[in-house]
Amino acid sequence: MPIRLENVGIAVRDLEATIAFFTDLGLTVLGRDTVSGEWTDTAVGLDGNHAKIVMLQTPDGNGRLELFEYIHPDAIETEPTRPNEIGMHRVAFSVDDIDAALEIAARHGCHPLRGVATYGDVYKLSYVRGPSGIIVMLAQELKR
Repeated sequence: MPIRLENVGIAVRDLEATIAFFTDLGLTVLGRDTVSGEWTDTAVGLDGNHAKIVMLQTPDGNGRLELFEYIHPDAIETEPTRPNEIGMHRVAFSVDDIDAALEIAARHGCHPLRGVATYGDVYKLSYVRGPSGIIVMLAQELKR
């Protein structure tokens, strides 16, 4: 089954300042949105979540960062991650068949936090708790 890296998600406390930092480094803004509702609750596994998001892309077109600032629930402040700490927020992959990808994850004891959600008519997606507690988002593009 083909798999490729989709994006890396990073929760931030100040979306505009973070966008400015990354765009100054050379990334470009691909799109912005404010998301909430049942589909986000299902995809993320967090009831009542509401966030401002932006997708950034590296100049070569191969790398993407999704930045998000929570409106609700309140963001939880943590100590900055140290290089030797295990874990990160999530890593996302595009897959051709989300059901097949979820079957593979299940064989490793990794299951969706909530289920599979549909983002408009664009993606079917799910957050899976992966090895070492890493959250892995699987996304299947619906219009190919």
